[in-house]
Amino acid sequence: MEKFEKLTGVAAPMPLVNIDTDMIIPKVFLKTIKRSGLGVNLFDEMRYDRQGNEIPDFVLNKPQYRDAQIVVAGDNFGCGSSREHAPWALADFGIKSIISTSFADIFYNNCFKNGILPIVLPQEAVDVLMKDAEKGSNARMTVDLENQVVTTSDGEEFPFEVDAFKKHCLMEGLDDIGLTMEKVSAIDTFEAQAAQARPWV
Repeated sequence: MEKFEKLTGVAAPMPLVNIDTDMIIPKVFLKTIKRSGLGVNLFDEMRYDRQGNEIPDFVLNKPQYRDAQIVVAGDNFGCGSSREHAPWALADFGIKSIISTSFADIFYNNCFKNGILPIVLPQEAVDVLMKDAEKGSNARMTVDLENQVVTTSDGEEFPFEVDAFKKHCLMEGLDDIGLTMEKVSAIDTFEAQAAQARPWV
């Protein structure tokens, strides 16, 4: 998993509330167990018509937002089923941070395990960030995880809270496997001692 320290990029405005995981990645695409390749189907039913053509009005199809790395979203983002494919699809598209007033718990935790920083801010702050995102590709928003602050293109700052352990994992690029590998020496020592003590096991 890539380390997340500080990100400056284009933010896509998605003011819809209750964007659920089936909207993020429809169930028809859940057959794979690979984390890569799902970005093309992110928000599939909103991005494409029934013939597979892009819908020009959808935010991520607009030229100024095709390379967005941040999403400023409406309330209750990531609700619905607990599919981990949702953060997989977001990450594969290139989204590294999502800002909203609230997230579904399972989706929120899955984001951290897949290198995405979900940020919860009050409605007033999200309203300001949404307007900033609506400026398009000329407006670059900055998400500073180390100092826990989001800065608009005009320099307005909004501090945010994040769990210390989750912050550590993102900044060090540690998913569950990475955390386990940090303990590999202790695991090897335990297994060697256990094999000596109980050779019949």
